[in-house]
Amino acid sequence: MEHIASIEEARESANCVMAELSRVIVGQEDIVKRLVASLFANGHCLLIGVPGLAKTLLVQSIAEVLGMKFNRIQFTPDLMPSDIIGSEVIHEHAGKLEFQYRPGPVFTNLLLADEINRTPPKTQSALLEAMQERKVTVAGENRPLPSPFLVVATQNPIEQEGTYPLPEAQLDRFMFSLDLGYPLPAEEMEIVRRTTIGDSAVLNKVLSGEKLLEFQKLVRAMPVAEGVLSAAVSLSLATRPHESAPAEVAKDYIEWGAGPRASQYLVFGAKAFALMAGRSAPEVQDVHAVAPAVLSHRIVPNYRATGEGLTATHLIQRLLAEHR
Repeated sequence: MEHIASIEEARESANCVMAELSRVIVGQEDIVKRLVASLFANGHCLLIGVPGLAKTLLVQSIAEVLGMKFNRIQFTPDLMPSDIIGSEVIHEHAGKLEFQYRPGPVFTNLLLADEINRTPPKTQSALLEAMQERKVTVAGENRPLPSPFLVVATQNPIEQEGTYPLPEAQLDRFMFSLDLGYPLPAEEMEIVRRTTIGDSAVLNKVLSGEKLLEFQKLVRAMPVAEGVLSAAVSLSLATRPHESAPAEVAKDYIEWGAGPRASQYLVFGAKAFALMAGRSAPEVQDVHAVAPAVLSHRIVPNYRATGEGLTATHLIQRLLAEHR
């Protein structure tokens, strides 16, 4: 009974978080749902969209709703790795000069890496160890990061001037990649109404970091049927044009497919979706639901796809249509 109660508590908490965020964020329900799912699954998230779509506001609002320690790094061309992970500085103590470590903003629970593609790869890569290992190494010493530790990065489209494409190794660390589109006319009317009349809404804390850790453990402990595992792995395999059984869309339009981490995140994402729906185990439909956010940044379209104007998102939609 206790296990079922925990699942119900997780469902209610997810609904409370999304309801509270809707007081500030207009529309974008699918984006918010997937962002909350990435938090439950202990996965980092990448938000992609042109300026002005409330990417930063969304992450700041989540930090308020969760009541966790929050830091924001504005990525710029002159940002250095030490500006992220910290550095040792010389100071005087008891009449002697000695090194003292000064932690960087990465030592937090929720880190907003704002406009991550506006800084060179050397600085982008400073987040790699932190995102994967949840620790940083400075002057040969390992320093663990707080728990929970989650990175939400925002990114402007690569084709904009003054940006640096994220390396594949960095992209693979993100569980989800979420594309924010323009709001509908009615939603934009509501955005303008909320932001130009009266005071901004004050968000309430509805979920603690400790409770989030419990839900993350629940996601990890959730059983997965063989059919669901098979669905996740077969989707990843189908994106690989050089493997034994690629999908037709992969053979025609994909240069390189998704790696094994995609299969892992498909299962983690499906588990989080099941938990948020109050179910004790994920289903194949959950795998398909999270597939676009998991796979779109892990495939490389070929020249034919580029010539026909097909994006990675278009290709994943075709891939899912083949697997229905």
